[in-house]
Amino acid sequence: MTDGSPASARRSNASPPALGDAARLRALADTGLDAAPDEAFDRFARLVSDLLEVPVALVSLVSADRQFFPGAVGLPEPWSQRRQTPLSHSFCQHVVDIEVPMVLPDARLYPRVRDNLAIDDLGVVAYAGMPLTDLSGRVLGSLCAIDNKPRAWTAGQLRTLSDLAAACSSELRLRIALDGAQEAHQRLELLAGVSETLAGTLDVGTSLRRLTAAMVPLLADWCVLILVGPTGQPREVVAAHQDQARTPDVDRFAALLRTGLNQESVIRSVLRTGQPRLGGVASPDDVARGTTGPELPAIAERLGIASYLSVPVRAAGGTVLGAITLVNAPGRQQFDDRDLLTAVDIGRRAGQAIGNSSMYGEQRHVAEVLQHSMLPRLPAVTGLDLAARYQPAADRVEVGGDWYDAFVQPDGDLIAAIGDVAGHDIEAAATMGQLRNLVRGNAFGRDDEVGKLVSHLDDAIRGLRLPIAATATLVRIRPERSGVREVTWCNAGHPPALVVRAGGAVDVLEAAPEPLLGLARPTPRTSRSTSLATGDTLLLYTDGLVERRDRSIDDGLAELVGRLTGTDGLPLDELCDLLLASIDRREDDTALLAVRAR
Repeated sequence: MTDGSPASARRSNASPPALGDAARLRALADTGLDAAPDEAFDRFARLVSDLLEVPVALVSLVSADRQFFPGAVGLPEPWSQRRQTPLSHSFCQHVVDIEVPMVLPDARLYPRVRDNLAIDDLGVVAYAGMPLTDLSGRVLGSLCAIDNKPRAWTAGQLRTLSDLAAACSSELRLRIALDGAQEAHQRLELLAGVSETLAGTLDVGTSLRRLTAAMVPLLADWCVLILVGPTGQPREVVAAHQDQARTPDVDRFAALLRTGLNQESVIRSVLRTGQPRLGGVASPDDVARGTTGPELPAIAERLGIASYLSVPVRAAGGTVLGAITLVNAPGRQQFDDRDLLTAVDIGRRAGQAIGNSSMYGEQRHVAEVLQHSMLPRLPAVTGLDLAARYQPAADRVEVGGDWYDAFVQPDGDLIAAIGDVAGHDIEAAATMGQLRNLVRGNAFGRDDEVGKLVSHLDDAIRGLRLPIAATATLVRIRPERSGVREVTWCNAGHPPALVVRAGGAVDVLEAAPEPLLGLARPTPRTSRSTSLATGDTLLLYTDGLVERRDRSIDDGLAELVGRLTGTDGLPLDELCDLLLASIDRREDDTALLAVRAR
């Protein structure tokens, strides 16, 4: 953000020096991207537009003399066709310059950009841009959301934009790492979202009640916790007293406090300034000065008030979410600076927990959108039917590491793959995206045995020093010859694929176990083969379909084989739905990929 000084205004007329940095420009060139649409980055732009509800969203990369958009939604003509602008129309150059997010509710009010031609020619008024970086932290551009009218960006929107920018940066880094690989434009976007593991309850009200109960009587005789809404007005007020007989009074105090604070209130001062307040000596008169109506001071006198302290509840980014007020009755030692420091730390910890709880619904929505955005569109293949499913675990909001893929080679072969990256968080999802793109880049256009392709994949993971630990199965299905299709597969530590024969029998494609992907030392890989006749179905799946805490994976596999026996007449989509419906408790994410010869 500009400081508004004349010097800052003068800077807006010249290109920032950072744009000409040689190392940055080399990294930008290594992405292989230019002023042309790229499906992966267009998808990031669509996600920003949909999730933040903005008319324009851009993946903007900034060179020394222009900005260009491999991902774009909503640009007016002629810019939509050109996919680039001169720096005279660039806000994102300033994100490269300052190397931190730039958030402008109304760009016309900021000296740094108010003379920028993008305001008139592109309709840029409200702008929020997050840096896009390479592995060395150099800022290559910005993932930005744009509105044509003033806009107050919310903390939730900026968190979402930041999470998407992290995932978009990962895709840029992958493009740089795989510079020169064939068909780079077919690589799909990396999935990342924002997901944190929440400790305890995800319900905000329950979190507040547990927190107040924990603070009395250890820290105070009674306490009040206020959580404010977007307008700064109290939306949740919870109180607790060490004496259970005082519960009706303390609950009434909390209910009245929701609308009973005036401008002289100590609590309102803490909410407004974010600064703690300590009242070494207090009385009901202090309550009267800070509240409206006669009932609150009377209740405070019954509850007991001789000293108090009030501290902010801060989110991780410093936003004041609310305030904790601790009160001691006469007969208990007055609060002092040591108590204040303790309470400030509690407020910080409470802010993190409450912030996590408040983010649950938003995280779930973002996770679902991101997870489904990464699932590939299955190709149409002559003589083959394909169906796939992905089902997350029932009790999580995180994106996961389970994935599947299928694509057609130039010679007509179908490459099918399924895998499972260790973990259930945004790191696992980002790693999954890297692995799936590596599989495509490594296999496309090659006629090698699948075992050799997996060996190449191991080499790429080691050579690029990617932190990948995953199981996977890679399959090649040749075009039909004399009514039969040759199938070769290589299994890297993954549950065995199954073939449901046209007569109803089920073959388990077992082989000597081979290690998972990503090991430090080279591992020999083996290609195995079978065939698919008309009506046969190949089933690839992740361990969520067969693994339970109360049984071995072998027992789960035997149960799956029994369930599949005699299902050869079922349509492929019905078969996939039947398998997912048979899972009693979804303890893990599950991915399925089924291929049937016809």
